[in-house]
Amino acid sequence: MSLYLVATIILVALIFDFLNGFHDAANSIATIVATKVLSPFQAVLWAAFFNFLAPIVFGVHVADTVSKVVNASLFQSHTMMMIALSGLVGAIFWNIITWYVGLPTSSSHALIGGLAGAGLTAAHLIHGSTHNVLNWEKIDVIALFIVLSPMIGMILGYAIQVIVYWLFKDTAPSRVDGLFRHLQLLSAAAYSVGHGTNDAQKTMGVISIVLLTAGHLHLVNGAVPVPLWVKLACATAIACGTMSGGWRIVKTMGLGITKLRPVGGFCAETAGAATIIGASLFGIPVSTTHTITGAIVGVGATHRLSAVKWGVAGRIVWAWVLTMPLSAVMASAVYFLIHVSQ
Repeated sequence: MSLYLVATIILVALIFDFLNGFHDAANSIATIVATKVLSPFQAVLWAAFFNFLAPIVFGVHVADTVSKVVNASLFQSHTMMMIALSGLVGAIFWNIITWYVGLPTSSSHALIGGLAGAGLTAAHLIHGSTHNVLNWEKIDVIALFIVLSPMIGMILGYAIQVIVYWLFKDTAPSRVDGLFRHLQLLSAAAYSVGHGTNDAQKTMGVISIVLLTAGHLHLVNGAVPVPLWVKLACATAIACGTMSGGWRIVKTMGLGITKLRPVGGFCAETAGAATIIGASLFGIPVSTTHTITGAIVGVGATHRLSAVKWGVAGRIVWAWVLTMPLSAVMASAVYFLIHVSQ
């Protein structure tokens, strides 16, 4: 296996990770910027630090899940490399398109869709059948959490906001505002830890399966190991992407859905962090975008349902629905072009 090919795919994977941080920077900082607790520059530095820290500290359950989306045993090593490359390129295309139009879609589901689309196309072209190509048990759980993660985020956001209101109902609004401006630093850090834990691990999973396929790694107790240098590289890439920011999406997330005060920002970030970190510990790749959007909607709904701009939320939902299939189509086209050019 060409070391040059392996290095190229790893580079593309790190570019995807950078764009993931760039695209999803809004998820980590939108509320803290919208509530004016930190300036955009301060916020991205804060989020980037915890994005970097998270994948180093937590386990790699999500990476193992992503590495098993496509049944690698059905393909020769070169073909598996091309599947990984096509999946990454398809996800990158989708991220760039949705960033340009300012839609906060899921980099996670773009990657899963890309790998699935490329894997199905490869199987059809090589074997004439797509039987057992994808690990549907893993994909079904991921697809289920497209619905569950925003719902859990929304319920937790609503519940935490109601509890906070009840606890501070007799406290002067100015004191509550001042307190939660400080607490929001902690909630934003917790959310960034969740983001780094879940999202950076997806790229670790792709790089690890490439190294495994190329013979540079071996399974350990049936799981794909993640070398320390891969953890450091992915953590650095997503942190740098976050520092670069995705300001178009920040506007949609922080201002477009509902108006937030520091207490609302704290509740939304806390709900999002709890949902994402919980899913990560069970090895479930979830969308940080979906989760924080649901949490913001839940917080907004505690005021009144009309406080939520449902038109904006509707556009976001449509983008969620389309992410996996369109990323799959893009990755499928990329793999087909690679296949016919060889």
